[in-house]
Amino acid sequence: MFLSVFDLFKIGIGPSSSHTMGPMTAAARFLEELEGNDWPRPVGVQVERIAASLHGSLAYTGIGHGTDRAVILGLAGEIPQTVDPDKAEGIVAAVTAQKRISPPGRSSYRFDPAKDLVLDKKTPLTGHANGMAFYAYDAADRLLLKRIYYSIGGGFVVSDEELQRMKAKGTVTTEGKKVPYPFKNAVEMLKMAEKSGLSIAEMKRINEETHMSREKLDDGLDAVWDAMRGCIERGLTQEGIMPGGLKVRRRARQLHDKLQEQWQQNRPNPLLANDWLSIYAMAVNEENAAGGRVVTAPTNGAAGTLPAVLRYWLHFHPEADQASIRDFLLTAAAVGGIIKSNASISGAEVGCQGEVGSASAMAAAGLCAVMGGTPEQVENAAEIALEHHLGMTCDPIAGLVQVPCIERNALGAVKAVTAASLAIKGDGKHFVPLDAAIETMRQTGLDMSEKYKETSLGGLAVNVVEC
Repeated sequence: MFLSVFDLFKIGIGPSSSHTMGPMTAAARFLEELEGNDWPRPVGVQVERIAASLHGSLAYTGIGHGTDRAVILGLAGEIPQTVDPDKAEGIVAAVTAQKRISPPGRSSYRFDPAKDLVLDKKTPLTGHANGMAFYAYDAADRLLLKRIYYSIGGGFVVSDEELQRMKAKGTVTTEGKKVPYPFKNAVEMLKMAEKSGLSIAEMKRINEETHMSREKLDDGLDAVWDAMRGCIERGLTQEGIMPGGLKVRRRARQLHDKLQEQWQQNRPNPLLANDWLSIYAMAVNEENAAGGRVVTAPTNGAAGTLPAVLRYWLHFHPEADQASIRDFLLTAAAVGGIIKSNASISGAEVGCQGEVGSASAMAAAGLCAVMGGTPEQVENAAEIALEHHLGMTCDPIAGLVQVPCIERNALGAVKAVTAASLAIKGDGKHFVPLDAAIETMRQTGLDMSEKYKETSLGGLAVNVVEC
């Protein structure tokens, strides 16, 4: 089993990896196929109009998560990695006004978002909770092409056919490449580490360098951290009300200024580390909620937890350096790949245990590793963090990635540091294996009511409004 570190850490925009980045990618894929010659079309017949429908969780919380905007941007030729967040609104406004999609250098099609973009809450697609369909019609409104895609978490997108092949092979992740250390679970990871004498980060690095140069890998890891750090810094400078209608106020800058004041005055603060962790995580998730540039870690909804822990490492540990940042990310990605391959990182599939729970486990593993933890201690740290997120629901109020998501990332970061600290003080031996916690998360997600899986039909999403 192999998922690249860059599969887990994707640079994109907020507010959601599965509901924003995924649909944008799917729409861009459909546009690409539409412009190609790999699908059968009648001779002389041209595509005149395109349409799209969102299903399942995408339909229920699509507006709050910006899914409608993401689809428009994708059809307009934008992709998450390069779209300019500052220009996104202008692109969407132009399509809405002109009722046409006119991607640069490509054909122009009729597309009226008010009519051609349907949030279908009545017809779930069978492959995954995050399903969407795209359609192409000729001038006589005859259907020429239909494609179904699923956004399976963390910005990963698969077609209906790809999903069926994945399920037939018994995996719920994208097909991996052959690597020297193909661990598909934590037991195999620890066995390979013991036999090779390598750390988890070293095994992950060797796997990555099978398919890219060391220079390219390090440059990519540095770019991921630069994007994470930039997101923190932007979040610490912004103020005001976040979009979406809840009128939730940004707090990271104000809290940061207060903490800086205490720091300068040398006031004793026994919760200092927790305060910094929380502020860093909140800064990232406030940026995400505002549609800014973020990194999936492993998702947008959980994007603040891991960067906060990594920034904490740099803040409080004088031995931290660039090499340790890379090892942190490689270790975290190894654990994230195991979780995604054996359970899910999608809130629409297993609830927030799969998002912030996975992020906390990844961050705990990364921190434990750079603090000098053995592979056994790293696995223990990940297990502690994940175990204590089991059963966590995904119930965003008004379908927005704001409440409880922003503070939940802060608490996930605190749990990650605590888990790493507990694990590194032990010898790696513990009662619950990481693989058991991951399987428990998968089973819990299957048992969990759809109300609590990113539909905003239960939990806080209902009770806060009723109050």
